[in-house]
Amino acid sequence: MSDPRMNLGLLIPESGPAGIFGPSCLSSAELAVAELNQHGGLLGCEVTATVIDGGADLGDVVRDVSARVSNGEVEALVGWHTSALRREIVRSVGGLVPYIYTAVYEGGESSPGVFTTGEVPERQIVPALQWMGRENGITSWFVVGSDYVWPRRTAGRMWKWATTGVYGSGVRLIGEHFTPLGEPDFSDVLDEIERSGADGVFVLLLGQDAVSFNRQFAARGLDRDLPRLGPLIDENMLLAGGAGAARELYSVSGFFESLGTGHSLEFGGRYAERFGASAPPLASPGESCYEGVRLLAELVERSASVNVSELSAHAQADIHYDSPRGHVRFRRHHLAQDVYMAKARGLEFDVLEQIAAVG
Repeated sequence: MSDPRMNLGLLIPESGPAGIFGPSCLSSAELAVAELNQHGGLLGCEVTATVIDGGADLGDVVRDVSARVSNGEVEALVGWHTSALRREIVRSVGGLVPYIYTAVYEGGESSPGVFTTGEVPERQIVPALQWMGRENGITSWFVVGSDYVWPRRTAGRMWKWATTGVYGSGVRLIGEHFTPLGEPDFSDVLDEIERSGADGVFVLLLGQDAVSFNRQFAARGLDRDLPRLGPLIDENMLLAGGAGAARELYSVSGFFESLGTGHSLEFGGRYAERFGASAPPLASPGESCYEGVRLLAELVERSASVNVSELSAHAQADIHYDSPRGHVRFRRHHLAQDVYMAKARGLEFDVLEQIAAVG
């Protein structure tokens, strides 16, 4: 008789603009699964994973996920992908199996059975813009984003906060432009930015689209005078864009490969030991998939079940534990983590300051 298994549906982008994150996501999730199995798996079961391309056509992905959940092939979903896909998955199979969504996102998700580990604007964007104003004197911003849920909802909240003084006195948003996913030419956007008179550019572009934008931004020479800041600019983007596209480029995140805390260094050591020197960058989107598997394990172990209702009941209380991001707190379906400002130095990030704490 074979040993019992618990199979996860691992939703990661292997194609499309977000495909740049795929190798990091897969490696980090594989490490998390391997470590679980080294300690006995979950509920006495060996943990396995089926990879589903979260960057493929949205309708195709939803049908694939729905079929795998319906026939019992997967007992939980974990992954990094767009908010547009998350919404459709919730409509299709929400509440049937635990669903750990790991991406930085616009906030507000409270559907039954959905548990999020990603940074939300209140704890990421608000302190980041306050920091940029305080440290660099940036008081006016132009927002450029991909045309889907996360950038549009996030920009909308930014406009609201700017008018109510959340960022402090003098911080203004003076323009925005949203481009279709996969957009190769940002000439019109760059023209708008030049005419806007903004002090800085807030980047809400997805994956490879952000790489193309950064290259064209630098080629026009705008990087001499305009800092860029993004909540999804990671090490994969630095490598893809090259050092020439990284001048005055800032990121804000709960994790960087160069983060020098004891928790992150220990995690980096385990990652390097398993995957070697040629491993994909240990970037935030990828590491978030490790966080997702780890959170699932915490919830399952505390509730002794994979039943959505039982996991949700345990998720109402404060759950504290240590992760590669440090000491984290999970409550009411959301994970709170420390958040850091970083600046690109060539093809790496220099972590400058912690700007939000778990509390």
